[in-house]
Amino acid sequence: MSPTTPNPNPEPSPEDISRGLAEIERHLAQTAQPTPTAPADPRPVAGGQHADSLAGETRRVQRLRAEVAEAHMLAGLQDDDAPLLLDTDKVRKRRKKAHEAARLHELAHEPAMRAWQASRMRRVLVAAALVSLTLALGWSTAGVQSFAADGAQSWSPGWLFAWLVEPFMSLALLVVVGARAYLGTRGQPLSDPKLIRIEWLFLGLTLGMNAWPHLPWALPEGESFSVSRLVLHVLGPIVAVAVVTALPIILAAFTDLDHSGTGRLTGLTYSANAHDPVMVPSPEVVRLINRARALIATGDLPDAPSAYRLQRVLRCGMDDARAVRDALSHPTAD
Repeated sequence: MSPTTPNPNPEPSPEDISRGLAEIERHLAQTAQPTPTAPADPRPVAGGQHADSLAGETRRVQRLRAEVAEAHMLAGLQDDDAPLLLDTDKVRKRRKKAHEAARLHELAHEPAMRAWQASRMRRVLVAAALVSLTLALGWSTAGVQSFAADGAQSWSPGWLFAWLVEPFMSLALLVVVGARAYLGTRGQPLSDPKLIRIEWLFLGLTLGMNAWPHLPWALPEGESFSVSRLVLHVLGPIVAVAVVTALPIILAAFTDLDHSGTGRLTGLTYSANAHDPVMVPSPEVVRLINRARALIATGDLPDAPSAYRLQRVLRCGMDDARAVRDALSHPTAD
């Protein structure tokens, strides 16, 4: 190598080696012993200090400091009444039920709803009455068969035909009662004396045939009279008599119901035009009105008779009876 050529890799001097070793030792010392730092806590503390100033505090002190900060926040929020103005789920359910009850109460007083309720109740009562009547007549079938068989041998022709006596009488009675019940629900009750006599004829025959074999003078020799046995056999006919008697009265009361809520008895046919000044009663109705007023004056009729009562007393049609009733309720209208 020429003495004039520079050395590309000069050897380090002892001073450079010493300085490099010192730098390495200082770096290793910093890496082995890092400076402890407190964890970041964004929560504010008293005196405006940041969470960085909590370095070196114990966990108990930090926990108490957090509770104090939370208490300060809650003290500032609890004066706000906004949450108290909101309805809870229970309050909303109760308000919904109260609104529904008020609406149902208002709906129950509407004329259409009152008429629908009366019609539904009338159908239920008529169905129950007819079922009760059918069961009562079926109850008396055995008693009638015993009377009609008159001691015939079991399964003989006379004994078998005796079972048909009560059914054909009951069917005939149900025809009359069913027709009166249906027409009564339509505002045209049947009060013909012939139909009433037919009803009582069938009921009397049923009652007599059930009771006769158990009366004291009809008992076989050696058999004692029993009131309980007699009552048990006449129970069915008595119930049938009660149903047949009560059903027309109930249906007549439904016919005279007032669905307007005014409390005045108003028929279904004339409730809409009872105050119509154009309606002029016919001479026949005027005669019936004068007769009804005379009966009221003598006490034979109440001051406000129903149409059914007027029909029975005056022996007129239901339309004329309603016209008389409306005329008596509004003296200025006639």
